Amino acid sequence: MSDVIITVRGEHELRVAPERATISLSVETDGPDRDSVVSGALSLAAPVRESIVQRHDSGTVAEWSSRSIDVRADRPWNSEGKQLDPVYRAAVRFTATFSDVSDMSLWVTEISAWEGVQIGGVDWHLTPQTERAVEREVATQAVGVAVTRAGAYAEALGLHEVTPLEIADRGLISATASPVQEKALRTAAFDMAGSAPMEFEGEDIVVSATVEARFSAR
Repeated sequence: MSDVIITVRGEHELRVAPERATISLSVETDGPDRDSVVSGALSLAAPVRESIVQRHDSGTVAEWSSRSIDVRADRPWNSEGKQLDPVYRAAVRFTATFSDVSDMSLWVTEISAWEGVQIGGVDWHLTPQTERAVEREVATQAVGVAVTRAGAYAEALGLHEVTPLEIADRGLISATASPVQEKALRTAAFDMAGSAPMEFEGEDIVVSATVEARFSAR
């Protein structure tokens, strides 16, 4: 009897609690005089930068960044259709990656009341080490599912010797290509109204793997 070719797909998924959170924010000012607007934005941004550096030094912030000041000018129109004098707007933008989510919650509650501070959103993610370990785990488990599935098909046909011929990321054997691993990283935006400390809790990060494999059975 000639060999039977069995082609299967194996999948596996893990849900992992996020370990870090990266928050984005900006310090913004506006006014009719460009120099005053720029100096005002830099002055308001200084204590924000200092508070981030303090947390970086204490270890609750893993990394942070700040862009150079962004300045633009608009000429608004009044209700009579007349274009008014320029209004200058300046912004200093920050990102900070917290390894301590509780500290981030308290910090955001504090600085959201500061003049000019605009809170953006939070990106929840894993450390690079955990991400690599989880991706390796889901890939290994996905291969195991494919092997088990191929064995079940062979047994149903009364065949007992199963030999792997080919294994590939999803889409490399079949016609339709798609990513091997998908990460659903949850991003949250927050309403800053109210004075009570806000609680931040990220949803689980989903890491999945799909492989395709081809076996011969006899």
